[in-house]
Amino acid sequence: MTAPIFNGVGVALLTIFDSSQNLDAGATAELASRLVDLGVRAVLVAGSTGEAAALTPTERATLVGAVRAALPAQVAVLAGSGAPSAPQAVHLTKVVLDAGADAVLVLSPPQTSDARRYYELVASAAAGTPVLAYHYPFASPPGLPVALLAELPVQGLKDSSGEVRRLYDELDVLDGWLYTGSANLVLLSGALQCAGAILAIANLRPELAIRAFEGDATAQRQLVAAGDEASGDWPHGLKQAVSARFGTSAAARMGF
Repeated sequence: MTAPIFNGVGVALLTIFDSSQNLDAGATAELASRLVDLGVRAVLVAGSTGEAAALTPTERATLVGAVRAALPAQVAVLAGSGAPSAPQAVHLTKVVLDAGADAVLVLSPPQTSDARRYYELVASAAAGTPVLAYHYPFASPPGLPVALLAELPVQGLKDSSGEVRRLYDELDVLDGWLYTGSANLVLLSGALQCAGAILAIANLRPELAIRAFEGDATAQRQLVAAGDEASGDWPHGLKQAVSARFGTSAAARMGF
């Protein structure tokens, strides 16, 4: 297997909107740049935390282009391109790759237990660019069975389920890069030598996330507490906390 597209902590980047809910790609890119300066190794654009469901394909492309242009070449820019159907996911994959994404993170389709054909079509559209599957049953149930992972044409997986035992099982069967999306499992993921973590809370406390992944148990406890404090009324709680720290707009489309 090739080396991971990144090791360490990446951020599941918020999408910044103005007070009228218009996309502010420049402010989003500026936030990404500040988080990279604080140590994050990769930036995920238009993921679940980025309110991807509320973005048009054109807006996704604009975001990817702005973030890619704002960051050093060695910082990986991933983009969400999952969708309820394979044709939609194929289209979004082409859109974000044409805009400059280095890899795509593809949420599993809802209400299916066998997503092999879905990922085959996305991988074909990606034409050799890395594809990461995304297991997040809360957002798109039922998610991806562990037994299916070895059969998917993907280079890696992000798992946001927060299930400890599943993490061990994935390491046993997955021939690729494993990233946790759960703030609760960052310390464990580092200890188990997972490739890294892609976290919403890294928008707010990237320093804690990095220290936790590197083995700091106190940072792990503080990270969980920070996540609990900012998790209410999603995505408004996290956006308000990030606004208080970095001066970004707290406007959101989801739940508006």
